[in-house]
Amino acid sequence: MNAKPSQPHPAEWTETQGLLPSAPRDLPAGRHQFHKEQMMTQIHEDLRTSAAATASDDRPVAVPRHRNPFLRRAVLVPAAALALSGAVVTTVVVSGGDGDGGRTPLATGPALTTTVGTADTQGAPRLLDRISRAAAEVSEPAPHAGQYVYIASKVADTYPKTVDDKTTVVSEKLHTRQVWNSLDGKDGWLIEPGETSDKGMTLSSDIPVSSAYNDLAALPTNPDALLRRIYRDSDAERDKEVPRDQAAFVAIGDLLTESYPPARLAAALYKAAAKIPGVVAVDDAVDAVGRHGVAIARQNDTDGERTEWIFDKKTLSFLGERNVVVEKTPDSPFEVGTVTFTSAITQRAVVDANKQVPSQAG
Repeated sequence: MNAKPSQPHPAEWTETQGLLPSAPRDLPAGRHQFHKEQMMTQIHEDLRTSAAATASDDRPVAVPRHRNPFLRRAVLVPAAALALSGAVVTTVVVSGGDGDGGRTPLATGPALTTTVGTADTQGAPRLLDRISRAAAEVSEPAPHAGQYVYIASKVADTYPKTVDDKTTVVSEKLHTRQVWNSLDGKDGWLIEPGETSDKGMTLSSDIPVSSAYNDLAALPTNPDALLRRIYRDSDAERDKEVPRDQAAFVAIGDLLTESYPPARLAAALYKAAAKIPGVVAVDDAVDAVGRHGVAIARQNDTDGERTEWIFDKKTLSFLGERNVVVEKTPDSPFEVGTVTFTSAITQRAVVDANKQVPSQAG
């Protein structure tokens, strides 16, 4: 299966011209002062080297389970979402698909940019209440033992790239990401250009991840109790330079993306988010495939970025997430309006087998 998309970029993004070769990514300057660019470069280089070895000889290697958004946030919140289940997951076994075929580096071009939407500091509770009520009314079949949660999305990252001591900001080509996860989170499959071969790679772990359906179903649905749980676990795992409220907001957002939360839990997550200080409503935001919506957001003053959860303006269904620079910070190469990460959920379903897509279901 070839996961490479032909999807054009949204109109709001800077046109990609003179595509540049892909390169290992640096940690964006100014995001976490004490973590230097060399460390993130080495992490990515290690991942690329390990995955290349896996593709060539099918040996399993230990790498983080997710790249987007969890690898991007590995320093920001090392295991905030993972800790929600009460278990800290440090590694998973990832093995290449059938031992043939390497990864094709993603092309990169100029940085993605957007118009920064207006933040309403008073409108978030009202909007989140509407989103919560809409989520509670969603009727989806409950998965049963042996099934897998399938999520397809379009994603792209933006990062500083240094060549010959000259640093420029570049963005990946928008591409498809497909993830399968068993209900207990111990088994799955990932296909993503630039990170896996076209056939993908196995995701497996002896310790389940908290975004697994079984763990999500066990979380409290009382918003106050749920928020206490989120704060407790994100406090234990977050980088201490990350503001506590921001870590909690990011943890909730991670549970809304590559997971399949039951309707009651999704509704509770939105009500819990309404209780986090600094959460705002944004009048207009655009997901990775160009769909305009309203957003619930929170700014991280440490790096000047605003994390936005994007919702359909009519149905209030969750569309995707993005990070937008809204304030220029010292030593950061990112200008205001830069989209440092963008995603759009294109399909979320329950299937009967690993690597099965919904169109193949009987």
